[in-house]
Amino acid sequence: MQMDNQLPRKKVPGFCSFRYGLSFLVHCCNVITTAQRACLNLTMVVMVNSTDPHGLPNTSTKKLLDNIKNPVYNWSPDIQGIILSSTFYGFVIIQVPVGYFSGIYSTKKMIGFALCLSSVLSLLIPPAAGIGVAWVIVCRAVQGAAQGIVGTAQFEIYVKWAPPLERGRLTSMSTSGFLLGPFIVLLVTGVICESLGWPMVFYIFGACGCALCLLWFILFYDDPKDHPCISISEKEYITSSLVQQVSSSRQSLPIKAMLKSLPVWAISIGSFTFFWSHIIMTLYTPLFINSTLHVNIKENGFLSSLPYLFAWICGNLVGQLSDFFLTRNILSVIAVRKLFTAAGFLLPAIFGVCLPYLSSSFYGIVIFLILVSATGSFCLGGVLINGLDIAPRYFGFIKACSTLSGMLGGLIASTLTGLILRQDPESAWFKTFILMAAINVTGLIFYLIVAKAEIQDWAKERQHTRL
Repeated sequence: MQMDNQLPRKKVPGFCSFRYGLSFLVHCCNVITTAQRACLNLTMVVMVNSTDPHGLPNTSTKKLLDNIKNPVYNWSPDIQGIILSSTFYGFVIIQVPVGYFSGIYSTKKMIGFALCLSSVLSLLIPPAAGIGVAWVIVCRAVQGAAQGIVGTAQFEIYVKWAPPLERGRLTSMSTSGFLLGPFIVLLVTGVICESLGWPMVFYIFGACGCALCLLWFILFYDDPKDHPCISISEKEYITSSLVQQVSSSRQSLPIKAMLKSLPVWAISIGSFTFFWSHIIMTLYTPLFINSTLHVNIKENGFLSSLPYLFAWICGNLVGQLSDFFLTRNILSVIAVRKLFTAAGFLLPAIFGVCLPYLSSSFYGIVIFLILVSATGSFCLGGVLINGLDIAPRYFGFIKACSTLSGMLGGLIASTLTGLILRQDPESAWFKTFILMAAINVTGLIFYLIVAKAEIQDWAKERQHTRL
């Protein structure tokens, strides 16, 4: 039995409606927080007087950049690694608590204050670097926790704001901000460092976050019923479309039922699989380009940014396409989720395995790198929002747990890839992409077998009325 046929079909404003405006606002929040996190990856090059593991002075940097605009510090490669990874630990630790509390406390306040904290800490990183490396690590760790709150709590928004037939486009619009952020960072950070100095990178992104925070508190409301600016027709459309699936009351978390639920495991393993590929491409694309194309740092930055741009475009198109299939009754919800998950796992695996064989083709490598990242974003219409189908009232918690599983996959993938590259330089990239393909195929098979798209019994409203 499909829920789609029971949903209201009343026509209300689409792309120019208030719910799409709020989705774009969340999109901007994701762009800013991702930029605040990722900018240090590039500024680190000019923040230290040695980026070589053997301690050789970076003389070219000293010639191009003066120490007034660009203060330089004596941070060893090990310290640099701790600084870069510190946000990851804050992000991971906060996931489950945020997933639990996002269904209890105001999402508006949680995201607003977390965005404000992340932005203020971005402003504090340059002076913290002048005081001592420990302060930078503390700032980054707390900033990672704040960004984890923004990244996870936002999914609770769609429980009350996203009609079932528009979940794909609304969620893909907002989450695609995670892809646009790195693209912007890779394009503008180097220019800002050369013209204004690396501290201005943190000041600019921090100030943008503070301004966005003000807009957030003004424009966003937890429930469309309480929003003073939304039209009556749109308000009625949203609330009536969700009346069968979510209520304002929240019951205690059915932890045991979740642990026994195969659809929940399908989502968690799917997230593990997605992040395995995503983290490898995020961390190692510049290194792969450098080892195969031998371009300079500016060209490398530009080429590394292109996959993010096309992944952002593709992610938004996926949301539109998935909802098109649902609104036209072309495919069922579960068919849409499995179709886009299959595309998001299989296509990157195929294109990734082809990459090591294209070492002599400049354009071939660039095109296939773009295809790996772009097709991976198909998962935005599949496994990454599947939790909203099976348990809308507990979506925030399920998303937090699946993100934690994904981060574990990313950590294992990045560590294992580093070991492979260090121990076997000859065939390292081939082994890396073959392993990625194997993980993708295995995760896809499990997902296709056990994934569901109807609300599970343990996630339904508990009725106390006796018949």
